[in-house]
Amino acid sequence: MLDIRYDENNLPELANLIAKNYDQIDENDKTGVKRIAVLTSGGDAPGMNATIRAVVRAGINAGFDVFGVTRGFHGLWKGEISQISTRDVSETLQRGGTFLMTARSKTFSTPVGVVKGARMLDIYGIDVLVVIGGDGSFKGARDLARIGVPVIGIPGTIDNDVASTEYTIGFDTAMNTAMEAIDKLRDTASSHERCSVIEVMGRRAGYIALNVGIATGAECILIPEISTDFDKIVVRGILDSRNKGKRHYIVIVAEGAGTATDIAKRIEDATGIEARPTILGHLQRGGSPSLRDRTTASLMGVRAIDCILENRFNRLIVQRDDKITDLDIEEGLKMTKSISAEEIAQTKRLS
Repeated sequence: MLDIRYDENNLPELANLIAKNYDQIDENDKTGVKRIAVLTSGGDAPGMNATIRAVVRAGINAGFDVFGVTRGFHGLWKGEISQISTRDVSETLQRGGTFLMTARSKTFSTPVGVVKGARMLDIYGIDVLVVIGGDGSFKGARDLARIGVPVIGIPGTIDNDVASTEYTIGFDTAMNTAMEAIDKLRDTASSHERCSVIEVMGRRAGYIALNVGIATGAECILIPEISTDFDKIVVRGILDSRNKGKRHYIVIVAEGAGTATDIAKRIEDATGIEARPTILGHLQRGGSPSLRDRTTASLMGVRAIDCILENRFNRLIVQRDDKITDLDIEEGLKMTKSISAEEIAQTKRLS
């Protein structure tokens, strides 16, 4: 156990001691790792429990002692760490959310917090930390890696906005939840001459909005990746649909592209058509994960344990060309991702 005070002047010394401690893991010796820990960070996503389950079961079957960190990085620096058995993850595969819980941590975003988290891992004898979350969570994992703590990252976020991977755990379930809700709203909208404006999650990425809009036959889809001429695209689109005999209209907006309340008011003022806003909000985060999310979560969890068995640390588990693989965490965080012009053009052809 390391014994040194947490002040700014001692941070480099403590970080060096932590790095030296983890350097004792022999890269040619698969028995060098004895204990691993897993945490979930950032927004919760359906399939996180399935990921934890896979890490725990595959890890124990590989001979590791597995520990869970409660409340993400916030719980890490506070030492909320306890051992997990295979029994503890029974009946979790089908449950939404994360039984390890998640939380934002202002403390961990500072150098002091990162070193505190690393020291807690040292106190508990944890050799490798598995982090389930999005890019923000991976940056926290990278900060630990930079001071010598071996980490593995698994992408879990409903927004599907992690650049290093084609798919993130929770995306499919969130889209299906939104689609089912919008189908129900369409039933009531069709009973009136009404426009339903539905706001879905996606502060910086419009993947949910774009795919759900296609699946529900929306008249308009608003996403943060592109600017929209409101009068020509939204107002004209609804008026054209009305003039062709349609009597109900669906507009999907990602939260990063505007608010449903504001857009509904603008539509009603411009067209005279009653417009009702609906904000799906955290409804999209809940529910039992879909088959795809359960399967992807399980395979990514196993891949994480394979990396540890092969002593390949500081990796991100990703899906590339429909295959589960891994890449360096620094490389992954340098990548960028956006909806392509081709995808946007294809969507416009359907409206």
